[in-house]
Amino acid sequence: MLRTIVLLAALTLASAVHAEEAGLQHYNMGDFPLESGEVIHDFSIAYMTEGTLNAAKSNAVLMVTAISGNHHRIDYLIGPGRGIDTDHLFVIKTNAIGNGLTTSPSTSATQHGPDFPHFSIRDMVESQKQLLDHLGISHLVTVAGASMGGMQTLQWGVSHPAMMDSLIALTPMARTTAWSVAVNHATRRALMLDPAFKEGRYTAQPEAGWRMRADVLQVLATRTPEAMRQQFSEPMDVLAWIAGQEDAVVKSGFDANDWIAQTWAYDRHNVGDTKIDGKAVFAGDPIRALHSVKAKSLLMSGELDLYNPQENGIEAAAAIPDGRHVTIPSVQGHVAASPGFKPADVEFINTTVRGFLADVTNNWRKTQ
Repeated sequence: MLRTIVLLAALTLASAVHAEEAGLQHYNMGDFPLESGEVIHDFSIAYMTEGTLNAAKSNAVLMVTAISGNHHRIDYLIGPGRGIDTDHLFVIKTNAIGNGLTTSPSTSATQHGPDFPHFSIRDMVESQKQLLDHLGISHLVTVAGASMGGMQTLQWGVSHPAMMDSLIALTPMARTTAWSVAVNHATRRALMLDPAFKEGRYTAQPEAGWRMRADVLQVLATRTPEAMRQQFSEPMDVLAWIAGQEDAVVKSGFDANDWIAQTWAYDRHNVGDTKIDGKAVFAGDPIRALHSVKAKSLLMSGELDLYNPQENGIEAAAAIPDGRHVTIPSVQGHVAASPGFKPADVEFINTTVRGFLADVTNNWRKTQ
């Protein structure tokens, strides 16, 4: 069981598929302009699909991924009979800018490593919007994601409020908190202070930095004292578990510059900064921006979440006109929305999401 948890932690919190996976597709966009005015050259978004698109293209779902995650991040929710039921729905599973599959600091030939331009979560959303345009999909049943995926989901509701029937945002934030920024800062410093980092121009991954990053994120920020108390009857056993977390993160192969770039976007996120038709209509106020969301919205958070605090999800749901928040009854903190820790958490999320989507689609009739 311990080995399973370690491996799943690597897959869910520090994962990128570096070998070309069967079924993975790429949409090449050429130069991709960012909201900063900079440009990512030779931009390509990577994605995978599950299910069957109906003739009217009215059963599409967009899946968006967590920080350092990939298109498999919420696979526990996607499939026949699951919350996002592929017997009825066609799911487009996307990869975010900077995750090593979609164009990233680690993969760009002309803007490699620290030369890659800063991007935002809104840039991630706009890359996904262009993919949907390319696929000829103009409306979505839902947008769904966890953690940074939940943050992108809320941004979708603000940026393109008429484009979806619903939103499913797990462990989200509408504006990144000071605590979350502090966590990400500590992870960046862990990598950057490793002598092997070489100001981002390394020839091998800074392993010591990655091990410290695992201690900050996997061990402290995304777990809880109560979860560890329940997991370890002998407190000193946690040290072997920590070593396993470090090993899993190192073996995952995620790139340090990619992590730093995604955390930069994560830290600066605020749906209140969204521009509509080029105008800053929300004046930086995330609550005002959330008032503009038209989609029926389900937000879910775990108790004691130290990375994306639950209070943010509750506040965001209250601000969305047709929004509700559901607490995942778990002591697992941020990883309550991840597989491999507590099967009961996964079952609860699937049951809640399936009921929500059945309601949104009139018991799936709208997807036929």
